[in-house]
Amino acid sequence: MEKQGYHGTGLNEIIKESGSPKGSLYYYFPEGKEQITAEAVLQSGSQTAERIRQGLMESSSAAKAVSGFILNVAEHVERSGFAAGSPLTAVAMETATTSARINAACHEAYQMLKAAFHDKLIECGYSKTKADEMATFIVSAIEGGIILSRTSHTGDPLRLVAKQLKVLLAS
Repeated sequence: MEKQGYHGTGLNEIIKESGSPKGSLYYYFPEGKEQITAEAVLQSGSQTAERIRQGLMESSSAAKAVSGFILNVAEHVERSGFAAGSPLTAVAMETATTSARINAACHEAYQMLKAAFHDKLIECGYSKTKADEMATFIVSAIEGGIILSRTSHTGDPLRLVAKQLKVLLAS
């Protein structure tokens, strides 16, 4: 779904990629593709938040930690041939107004990402209010940088996000 989005991914493809029997899919996900997608989004959000937390441990400085994390994202996007970078973006954009269940899962997943940045900012001395605002801004900037990097086939938009956030967070 990260590469093709919600509508571009069929159940048969999910079954093939997972190696699971079709009966297992319907046993564990009786509500079908929408249920699978919501669960996948939540799992992806949790895993991504953990990667963020791990990445932010690289420095005690919020500016350096956030910048370094984003530079790693730029490298990941480039290594994937611009097919990866944000497991939530495509699904969130496609289903925001068509599936309340998936939209709620995307919202919760984004909250997990924001919480990872928020916690680092609090650790570095930001007030709760400022940490809340900056965490939202950071996630928004990264998501936009990923979209621009994927469409322009260069990690440079993400590198620019890293550079500017480093300046902003250091001030």
